[in-house]
Formats: sequence, structure tokens, C-alpha cells
Amino acid sequence: MSKQQVTGNVGMYFAAYQLSRYGWNVMPTARNARGIDLLAYDANADKYLGIQVKTLSKASAIPLGIKPLDNLLGDWWIIISKVATNPECFIMKPGEVRKRAVQDKNGSRAYWLPRKQYADIKFREAWSRIGRGDNQVEAPLPQA
Repeated sequence: MSKQQVTGNVGMYFAAYQLSRYGWNVMPTARNARGIDLLAYDANADKYLGIQVKTLSKASAIPLGIKPLDNLLGDWWIIISKVATNPECFIMKPGEVRKRAVQDKNGSRAYWLPRKQYADIKFREAWSRIGRGDNQVEAPLPQA
């Protein structure tokens, strides 16, 4: 398994852990397949969420590929930077990612989400944006 795959797994399971602390039942999907990374459902299995996880080993921009961003997957995006040292999580809706993405001006025309676009205080550790998966009112601390 490559270092990049291990980094991705660490981020996926870290996001699953955090969502579980908020009362969600969380299952990873098939790794490296097109689609969401996590499926979360509430305690009554009434509400389902598709979660896209982007994991970075350091604080940097997120590559989004070369295809137009019209069909970003998931109900929520969880971006985790510095995952191996001091994880920082940023919680965004796909539309927010799309709106803040930039495109290379060179030949590749790749899309990116610059750090300054996702590292906004309103997204940082904003697990409450997703809400709870159980009926508890109190939210746990953002990190253990």
C-alpha cells in the first residue's frame, strides 16, 4: 500500500471516528472507487448522508481533477489537513467547494481548492454544520 493510500485511509477513518462521536453510524465505502468515501446514517436510519473525504499530509491545496465541477459527489465534504501530526478538519458543502475552486491557467486546466479557500474559520472543526445523528442535544468536543 502506498504512502498516499495510507494517508487517505487515516483521514477516512478519522472522519468516521469524529462523525461517530456525533451519533452517526458510519461505514466506509469501497476504497479507490468513484463515489463517496463514507456513508453515515442517523440512529433511526431515517437520514442518510454521503461524505466525501479529502486527506492531506500537510496544509496545502486540494487537487480536484480536470473534469468540470458540476457533479461533485456527496452531501458533505470533510477536508483533513496535517492528518498525521495535528489533524485539522474543515466541513463544507459541495457547492461551497465548487464556488471556491480555481482552475489552472496552464495547459492542464486542472481544478484546485486552495488552502485559503477551505481554511476559513466558518468551516474549521464545524461538525455542528452536519448535525447529530442521534437525539442528543449536546455536541462532543471537536477532537479527543
